[in-house]
Amino acid sequence: MTSSQARGIKPLTLNDTAVAEYLLTYPDFFERNDALLTKLRLPHLRDAGSTVSLVERQVEMLRERNQALERRLKELIDVARANDALAERIHRLTQRLIGARSLQETVQALETSLREDFDARNSVLLLFLDAARALPAESERFLRVAEPTDPAIRTFDSLLQSGKPRCGQIRDVQRDFLFGPAAVEVGSVAMTPLGAKGELGLLAVGASDAERFHPAMSTEFLTRIGELVAAALRR
Repeated sequence: MTSSQARGIKPLTLNDTAVAEYLLTYPDFFERNDALLTKLRLPHLRDAGSTVSLVERQVEMLRERNQALERRLKELIDVARANDALAERIHRLTQRLIGARSLQETVQALETSLREDFDARNSVLLLFLDAARALPAESERFLRVAEPTDPAIRTFDSLLQSGKPRCGQIRDVQRDFLFGPAAVEVGSVAMTPLGAKGELGLLAVGASDAERFHPAMSTEFLTRIGELVAAALRR
């Protein structure tokens, strides 16, 4: 019988959790017991037939963690650069809209900006304004004019009432109405209502790639564009 058993003291039970908690509580343990580092060996993950020291394993883990952080940093930098480029395009759009002095010039400025600044070849401005009927025929490829009560518009009711942009694939009837003969080239669409409840109409941008616009993508910049266009149209 051991002395601890004789005194009725419960023996200390060590397990993986207890050891891990101790090392976390005293992270300088190996600094105070550095001789242990030369005796501890770990199986090498890449070669089951060899072993590495604890220090070597720690270095490898830190290197892997550093590489993961570098990949994450690169992703964040790429996103930041893309956002900067998009912000610059919106700035150019704003300048064009400010320079427009009439409804016709506003529509032309928007069409030019989408084509030249955003490289959006398949884009449509759908308006519910009576004044839009006076625009010249050459705007009709980009411009659609309709009454809010038009049966074709009812398919967009949920989008217009939400007042929020929507991205992804749309129904064939919606795509055909917006893009006409060019509809076959459109695989996905980004749409934003113009006005709090879409009372002015909507702006749609199509892409041939079915995954270019998808429901999970951020719509913050699309919201800003919609607000800019709505303000310009009201003016």
